[in-house]
Amino acid sequence: MRLVVNGRARTLQPDPGETLLETLRDRLHLTGTKAACEQGECGACTVHINGRPAYSCLALSCGLDGATVATIEGIATGDALHPVQAAFIACDAVQCGYCTPGQVMSVIALLQRHPDPTDEQIAEAMAGNLCRCGTYPKIVAAIRQAAAAISASPAS
Repeated sequence: MRLVVNGRARTLQPDPGETLLETLRDRLHLTGTKAACEQGECGACTVHINGRPAYSCLALSCGLDGATVATIEGIATGDALHPVQAAFIACDAVQCGYCTPGQVMSVIALLQRHPDPTDEQIAEAMAGNLCRCGTYPKIVAAIRQAAAAISASPAS
């Protein structure tokens, strides 16, 4: 099967029951996507599949032939952080950091759909991402800061 992961074409032969999470971490050594609950409950493994956020622990790799996958490793541009990554750092929206890759991927998808999200849109988009450290207020601040930075950038 073929996948395009972070812009790079990959040819793989996953086991029949292998999840995308396992493929990314074990075969492609992209360990930024975190394994946590492995039941689609926490959001730590969130990636983008064909431009939409998805839990990689629930997606079987064998069903993704031809798909495009974006992970946390693929969102920066060279040495420049994605505006969402920069906002998470600036707002101190991380503590242990384990959930951060999934949070960032969900925020990017949110801001692609809603460049200036309401509180309700933020709550809905982020409902599937848990932070056991409880940094939710700082995550919301980072979302607001990233939205402002993206709307102010010349490329938007």
